[in-house]
Amino acid sequence: MKTQLIGLKADDFRHPLDLEATTNLKQLPGLDIAMRGILGSVAEDFFYLNNIASSILISEKQLPHLHQLLLNASSILDIEPPQLYLKQNPVPNAYTLAIRGRKPFMVIHTSLLEILTDEEVEAVIAHELGHLKCEHGVYLTLANLIVLAAGLLPTWGSILAQSMQSQLLQWLRCAEFSCDRAALLVAQDPKIVMSVLMKLTGGSPSLASKLNLDAFMEQVKDYQEMSNTDIGEMLREMQTAQLTHPLPILRAKAIENWSSSAEYYDLLEKPKVSYNSQSQTKGGWRNW
Repeated sequence: MKTQLIGLKADDFRHPLDLEATTNLKQLPGLDIAMRGILGSVAEDFFYLNNIASSILISEKQLPHLHQLLLNASSILDIEPPQLYLKQNPVPNAYTLAIRGRKPFMVIHTSLLEILTDEEVEAVIAHELGHLKCEHGVYLTLANLIVLAAGLLPTWGSILAQSMQSQLLQWLRCAEFSCDRAALLVAQDPKIVMSVLMKLTGGSPSLASKLNLDAFMEQVKDYQEMSNTDIGEMLREMQTAQLTHPLPILRAKAIENWSSSAEYYDLLEKPKVSYNSQSQTKGGWRNW
């Protein structure tokens, strides 16, 4: 039995780095206005139409077991479930789009399902719901547009785009920590979330079930020891500067740490409702 976190707010689980990076982005003039205005409307409609034309919409009639995982995770996080799509793609991945809050949707690649258990898929869905709960949609889309613009603008414009891109990438890496926490709140078992990160690092359909989570977590110690020197710190910054996500071993360690924190236990101990993951329960609506 899991617990439904009634009245859960984003700031209840938002990672401090996410809060700091989001605050910094909001200080850049015009970003929210541009993305929530005409530009946001066009981008949202474009991505929505492109997605619905080239992916499978999950529902009670189409792959209902995946639809139920979406309902389960949404109910626990106390959030209205978005549309969920399945897309044929050999790169294991999942992503969410919600610019103006009108047509939020989530996409999961077929290759990701091939390496994860149902519990792990539910954790991935919960991670993506975390983006919606924390209202990350505007900046997620903007990051993709800036990356594209950097390759299309003249030199001066490219420099400007790259500067903004650097800030957005920093924000993206911080935002992922919050969403991993959302995944843990749904899984309510840190090993499930840590296993997802391990499989995304080096999993395949034939190897995923054979991977050793304890051995994977031992890599964290080796990485931290290598990073303790001046040269190691410099190499680490060079390695991560252009990444959209923090390194998986560090994300797994962050989840391991948070799962034993008073903050995490306090959230699970707040007034709640016992939740059976097999029931047809839907979450309550929340405005983004």
